[in-house]
Amino acid sequence: MIVLGLEGTAHTAGVGIVDGEKVLVNISDMYMPVKGGIHPREAANHHAEVFPGLIKRALERAGIGVEDLDGIAFSQGPGLGPCLRTVATVARVLALRLSIPLIGVNHCVAHLEIGRLLTGASDPVLLYVSGGNTQIIAYANGRYRVCGETQDIGIGNMFDKFGREIGLPFPCGPEVERLAKKGKKLLMLPYSVKGMDVAFSGILTAAQSYIGKERIEDIAYSLQEIAFSMLVEVSERALAHLEKDEILLGGGVAQNKRLQEMVRNMITERDGNMYVPPPQYCVDNGAMIAYTGYLMLSSGQTTSVENSVVRQRYRTDEVVVSWRKS
Repeated sequence: MIVLGLEGTAHTAGVGIVDGEKVLVNISDMYMPVKGGIHPREAANHHAEVFPGLIKRALERAGIGVEDLDGIAFSQGPGLGPCLRTVATVARVLALRLSIPLIGVNHCVAHLEIGRLLTGASDPVLLYVSGGNTQIIAYANGRYRVCGETQDIGIGNMFDKFGREIGLPFPCGPEVERLAKKGKKLLMLPYSVKGMDVAFSGILTAAQSYIGKERIEDIAYSLQEIAFSMLVEVSERALAHLEKDEILLGGGVAQNKRLQEMVRNMITERDGNMYVPPPQYCVDNGAMIAYTGYLMLSSGQTTSVENSVVRQRYRTDEVVVSWRKS
């Protein structure tokens, strides 16, 4: 069964094609703002311009034609409204023209499923860390449950806000990581863990207050160390409560080597295993949408055009995970 997936929740327009559990193609084109962060309407215009070419290239690389497709999957949410509406429109046109099923996919669930496929993780706790999302997710009783999450902004958004303040290019996360490697002094920043949830606004404000007073490298170092410690704490608590021994990292920030090191140390002490997908599958990508669409289609889940309205606040735990047995 061949499914084409379209990703377009934020800055990345991605196209992926899977044949069952085999990824045939995964290509993307990223919107880069000239100044500041993501401008939703500009990002949506970018997606509208590049999707036709991306789809054509993807089909050529896979060596197939549109007549070989069995379904069209698209990122239905969560994400930026203009971007989601663009990708949904493209998906509807393709599905209607080809008379094949349309499948609306939850972006967060897709990160987890592509991670499970590519790493061999069986039943992990997902530490999902990206620009717009920060969640601790695990499977229980037919759904992916959110065990903990940010109460304000995503950790990637925090790094971007801090980076813009000191003049770093978008996306700022990799540059913050580079600076942090040169830091040595741990500054006093708020450690904000509230039960199973975390909050990053306070630590961001405190870090910004040090600009001009402390070395930028030390500020970046402290920002990473405190924020990642918070994430490791809530992740370990989730593992303990759920009696699981696998942790999977997903999202763009999952590429951060210091975060990986801290999580690896924690899970090793618990005699468990850590899994991280290849970098191109940590970030937003079309293959994760295509593969999750394949799982949904295989279990009988499709989306009618009438129900394909985008959902900016599409919760992870709203998805009925019909393709997994409790």
